[in-house]
Amino acid sequence: MKIHEYQAKELFKKYNIPIPQGAVAFTPEDAVKTAATLGGFPVVVKAQIHAGGRGKGGGVKLAKSADEVRSLAGQIIGMNLVTHQTGPEGKEVKKVLVEQGLNIAKELYLSIIPDRATAKIVIMASEAGGMDIEEVAAKTPEKIIKVYINPLLGIEGYHCREAAFGLNMSPAVMKSFTPMLMNLYKLFVAYDCSLLEINPLVITKEETVVALDAKINFDDNALFRHKDILAYRDLDEEDPLEVEASKFNLNYINLDGNVGNMVNGAGLAMATMDIIKLAGAEPANFLDVGGGASTEMVENGFRIILKDKKVKGVLINIFGGILRCDILAQGVVEAAKKTGINVPVVVRMEGTNVEKGRQILADSGLNLTTAVDLKDAAQKVAGIVK
Repeated sequence: MKIHEYQAKELFKKYNIPIPQGAVAFTPEDAVKTAATLGGFPVVVKAQIHAGGRGKGGGVKLAKSADEVRSLAGQIIGMNLVTHQTGPEGKEVKKVLVEQGLNIAKELYLSIIPDRATAKIVIMASEAGGMDIEEVAAKTPEKIIKVYINPLLGIEGYHCREAAFGLNMSPAVMKSFTPMLMNLYKLFVAYDCSLLEINPLVITKEETVVALDAKINFDDNALFRHKDILAYRDLDEEDPLEVEASKFNLNYINLDGNVGNMVNGAGLAMATMDIIKLAGAEPANFLDVGGGASTEMVENGFRIILKDKKVKGVLINIFGGILRCDILAQGVVEAAKKTGINVPVVVRMEGTNVEKGRQILADSGLNLTTAVDLKDAAQKVAGIVK
């Protein structure tokens, strides 16, 4: 789960991590009122969407007067902001963060992430702050510092010193950096974060560190422990089909292709997507209905797939184990009756009650194409959408 920058900074403030003074505004007039409380100009007006690269897309502006704040906020609120993370379709901006300007001496990059390869938590830092870290990693990987922390032991002072020395910090800057990094780590662990990123982390001319930006992602599987974080969820920033799928506990991710998929099991779903691409088509979604799916869940999943206007064909690939083939077939038939099928459907199923499932589909009167195996199914659905 992602949250906005201003929400991440609320958590930073809770953990005594230095941030600029500011507040979120939903209208130009709100932005002007906020700017008036910041002790002078310039101030920064920042678009709030769940994507990086906002500055390059025109979503971060410096205002030197109240009139400029009103004008810039009016331009940004309501704009369709396109960045390298939003894709060409962009995202509509519905709010801005108005913050005090700072005397910036240097910009740094700082993040904390879990590393599955080492089963440790990693502090990543770089003196190339303000840039896309992917670009830094590709062109100048030597500029990225990695400090590994055993999660069973936690962060220690020497971890902070290793990061600070790697960033060439002066003793005065290290004095404020060390407690800040300690608190960032505590926040990361306490809230089951999957990513905590500050880009840029700035060193001011007064030799203090301030989180000029804030990005936090949370592990969805741990959200039951953090009801306060669920209140931060912004459904306007999420794909409508993914939001609907989450209501039915379906593992659904919308993609850019034209072949809709319904599969039971994440591994089988990934393999199905791969073989669709090998057959020359593109998957329109990832949908794992799960091993214990009911007829209702299958019906809802099928209905969500058919709502996607990009879908030109559907591949149903089920291996009947816990989810029996007759349950899947009945769900598909119910969904078809309620929504109407306006695209070709290819079905491949094997396993428990497969003959009963095939009979249900055959007796339904639906226009379905059956496949003998996964390769045959992928080739048939690819041929249809082409």
